[in-house]
Amino acid sequence: MENNFIERAKSSCALGGAIATISSLPRCIPIVHASGGCAQTLSATYNLGSGYKGPGYCSGTMTPTTSVAENNIVFGGEERLEEQIEATLRVMDGDLYFVVTGCQVEIIGDNAANVANQFKGQKAPVLYASTPGFIGDGFKGYEAVISSLASDFIEPVAKKDKATVNLLGFTPGQDVFYKGNIANLVYLLNKLGLKANTFFGDGETVEKIKGYGQAAYNLVFSPLHGQQAAAAFEESHSIPSLTVDLPIGDTGTEAFLRQIAEPLRVPKARLEAVIAEERAYYYSYFQRFLEIYGDLDYQRYAVVYSDINYAFPLIRFLSEDLGWIPHLVAVNEEPDDPEDSAQYAQKFKTLTASVEPKLVFEANTGQLLRRIKESWPYNHNEKYYNQLSPLFIIGSSLEGTVAQKTGAMLLPVSYPVTNRAVLSRGYTGYRGGLTLAEDIFSVLVSNR
Repeated sequence: MENNFIERAKSSCALGGAIATISSLPRCIPIVHASGGCAQTLSATYNLGSGYKGPGYCSGTMTPTTSVAENNIVFGGEERLEEQIEATLRVMDGDLYFVVTGCQVEIIGDNAANVANQFKGQKAPVLYASTPGFIGDGFKGYEAVISSLASDFIEPVAKKDKATVNLLGFTPGQDVFYKGNIANLVYLLNKLGLKANTFFGDGETVEKIKGYGQAAYNLVFSPLHGQQAAAAFEESHSIPSLTVDLPIGDTGTEAFLRQIAEPLRVPKARLEAVIAEERAYYYSYFQRFLEIYGDLDYQRYAVVYSDINYAFPLIRFLSEDLGWIPHLVAVNEEPDDPEDSAQYAQKFKTLTASVEPKLVFEANTGQLLRRIKESWPYNHNEKYYNQLSPLFIIGSSLEGTVAQKTGAMLLPVSYPVTNRAVLSRGYTGYRGGLTLAEDIFSVLVSNR
């Protein structure tokens, strides 16, 4: 029998991703139609595992849920959902309410969409998204929620604002640094003369989100996640999309800015001025560490183990900006289409390092040690042999054991991150690259 379970998965189910997404929207309240325990457990999964992000406006133990029981499964849970929506609207003050569903009620065929639609015209909109765990991981929940907003809530706008873009692909919880990453990108885009609609950024409101149909472009910061939401925007609002890599540091950010400049009609003079200014700022701080970096030989072999959003941007930063040796990249998920996997692999051939990193798709966390050992010819009783050392792993908190067994240093960046508290930290842009470098250097000197 084929072994197809995932050991120590680095994501919740779709319902968990939906709850984390909804609770990160401004004054938005999830109404969970599922069995008792789903809402609390899944909220805690991200609240604790995502750098202690917190429950948001109304999540965690506050999450309204139908807590369907055996009686509801046998006779249907639609009446119970109707009761819960009525009670939530009466007791909880929100600007938007979102019904999301678990596996049990989807299997028995509850028409949660029809129940939610009965509450149109209430004190605040009630939306619906189908998010049973069996459709996929937490990223799928994000896609379902944002797609529902695009199709059922955001108002169509005939005339587009050529200087406005929607930012897609940032999944709260799964991206531990989503808040800081968004803030860094808003800063950069504003310098280019552009306005960014963020969903989860500072100062957002439900009323603002309703007007996101005015954007001229969707920028999708992932080759895989956010694409469904972008398609919903294109279908409902005729907004085209541009897929970009997460920009981290000098090399990645310059490539990002040049990629978007032409379609977004950024004047060349302004583009060059922003790049020059930000690069000067970047290296004015970077150079402070260069003498110690060189004298103490802080170059490392680099292993990255993360989701598909971060894998290439992180190894590009380590290779191109820090000058490290990119040894192995393990991606904890894989696109359904083999062509997408092959296209993603081509990105790594653009690195200028003399050594091209080995790329593997590995969902099972416990297999990383085996993957590292397979990537390097270890000692077979020879007197002299080269070690994979000094080694640095950028992954999640789960890689602590692997780091110990390989003698590597570890910086947790990818979900889950349980040994760092993350508030406003972000790694995108030039300034985010400085933050990442600072975190890496702090690990390097921590035991001195």
